[in-house]
Amino acid sequence: MEMKNLVIVGFGGMGTYHVELVGAAEGITVTGVYDIAEARLQVAKEKGLQTYPSFEAVLADEAVDAVLIATPNDSHKDLAIQALEAGKNVVCEKPVTITSADLEAILAVAKKENKTFMVHQNRRWDSDFLIVRDMVQKEAQIGNVFHVESRVQGANGIPGDWRHLKAQGGGMVLDWGVHLLDQLLFMTDSRIKTVSANLSFILGDEVDDGFTSFITFENGTTALIEVGTTNYVKLPRWYVKGTEGTAVIQDWDLSGEIIAPDRTVAKVEPKPIQAGQGLTKTMAPPSEESTTRSPIVQVAPDMAGFYDNFVAVLNGTAEPIVKNEEVHRVLRLIEAIFEAGEEGKVVYFNE
Repeated sequence: MEMKNLVIVGFGGMGTYHVELVGAAEGITVTGVYDIAEARLQVAKEKGLQTYPSFEAVLADEAVDAVLIATPNDSHKDLAIQALEAGKNVVCEKPVTITSADLEAILAVAKKENKTFMVHQNRRWDSDFLIVRDMVQKEAQIGNVFHVESRVQGANGIPGDWRHLKAQGGGMVLDWGVHLLDQLLFMTDSRIKTVSANLSFILGDEVDDGFTSFITFENGTTALIEVGTTNYVKLPRWYVKGTEGTAVIQDWDLSGEIIAPDRTVAKVEPKPIQAGQGLTKTMAPPSEESTTRSPIVQVAPDMAGFYDNFVAVLNGTAEPIVKNEEVHRVLRLIEAIFEAGEEGKVVYFNE
């Protein structure tokens, strides 16, 4: 198999991370780096990688099969189009573009040039997500899943520099939201019905420092997606309700449990509990005698790694795991979240 040569454009945090990702795949290798910062080029040289004096020099190198774009969000469109027109295949970091129209422009060029363009939606391979996806799609653990809550929360504010700027595609909807929304749509087999949202500007930036969105699907599934950077106490990473139980995953360490009714025994009515100044049986916990508790069990990925898949796509032996129409749908959902949050209304999603 002919080795594919990839050059990384933008050698910051994510750019350097891709060296490790590519190294774990077969049939592809990182051969070079381009960055506007001399210090980053020096880091690349220390790793034994070729460095380029300009982006044009990368595109002029006939030995380069593909480029990875890991630059600020607002530059993705122009760099991708230039690379595709120069005959290079392209991997782009997320969010691929700030608007769905910009992605459409890239895809038109990719089609014209007959080149592969894929977006690195890496969190489709997260262990916590794969567990929840398994619950949703197989219905074996908690029955038919009808509500999903997906959150990431921290107390460190918006990271970095350009992520504070609207013109460069900053803010948490585009930063973490693009991951959680991609995961949600990747595992939910239904059209989106409605979108509502609240955008947080607690820290005083011109971009959102977090958001909450409530999404309904035509099949009756509902989802609460939340990203926060002002949370000193975090809520669970996942809270999933099904017709035969409830699952909670606290964090990326996969701590949590599944509580389900035990259908092998007769139902034991809950006993009333003291709730403030009154009694309640409705809100009492289910009886231990009629429920089961199970640990969260890791699920093995049922798909090739991102770069293994990318190489297979280039060789014509596989379809992309991250399909561009899926990425486009996520961007349209992001646009609906901004519309709902900024205008304070429920958006009826058209697809």
